[in-house]
Amino acid sequence: MSRALVIGEALIDIVKRDGQTIGEHVGGSPLNVAVGLGRLGRGVDFLTHIGTDDNGQRVTAHLKDSGVTLVSGSSTAARTPTATAVLDATGAATYEFDLDWQVPSAADVHPPVVAHTGSIAAVLGPGALATAALLDTYRTDATISFDPNVRPALITDREQAIARIERIVERADVVKASDEDLRWIDPTRTPEQIAAAWQKMGPKIVAVTRGEHGASAVCAAGVARIEAPLVQVVDTVGAGDAFMTGLLDALWSLDLLGGGRRAQLSAISVTMLEDVLRSAARVSAYVVARPGAELPRRADLNH
Repeated sequence: MSRALVIGEALIDIVKRDGQTIGEHVGGSPLNVAVGLGRLGRGVDFLTHIGTDDNGQRVTAHLKDSGVTLVSGSSTAARTPTATAVLDATGAATYEFDLDWQVPSAADVHPPVVAHTGSIAAVLGPGALATAALLDTYRTDATISFDPNVRPALITDREQAIARIERIVERADVVKASDEDLRWIDPTRTPEQIAAAWQKMGPKIVAVTRGEHGASAVCAAGVARIEAPLVQVVDTVGAGDAFMTGLLDALWSLDLLGGGRRAQLSAISVTMLEDVLRSAARVSAYVVARPGAELPRRADLNH
């Protein structure tokens, strides 16, 4: 069976509002994508860096419950990372982190049909360079997907972070970024201008999410745009990860993933890409209507 490989951080999200802890959830942007794909019935291997402490056991159990295989060597951290998400009046989150990112050196994974990374794993040393190197290793056989999901609170060298992001963009096939990410990366250009420039660097698809204002994506055939589904937002934790999950799942269903399918992916039409974006937005809408990053299972999307 074809499988996805997701590389990146797993952590415990501690959610606070008005100074009070209102919940703790297993999280991390790459973990959410792995869990999302697993819950949709896809085969997923997850390579991460967690401990064997209580929080690490929570992460491991969450992955198992979602049908995700934890890659051997992923549980060697001194402690499992945490992220404190502070919600404002609109439900939007800002983050404070306690984590260390490294890539296990003895990862033994069957070549995947898609290899995904994003967020902290792409920019934070010492693991960021190893993450990029792993993507290069799998690129022959796999579609490479990437979500920069920028966490400014963890970035001490902005120029270095942007250089690491753009290195992965150049090698990626599918990129998803929020308008906030793109404004942080380059405030002198619009998100649409950055997406168009990135698509010319190598990716077949560059999607941009705009929250309640919908989403767009640029491909060789042009620009696809959709409106956001109407939904009562509880919080936005995991919204972008859910969109990334839905994006990959839709492309998977269209048999557009895998190193041997790059020509077909590159030839995607604007109409087909609009359908892909709607599928992704449906997954995201499910998540923002619930507290925390509660990714749907396939049956949840069919209601």
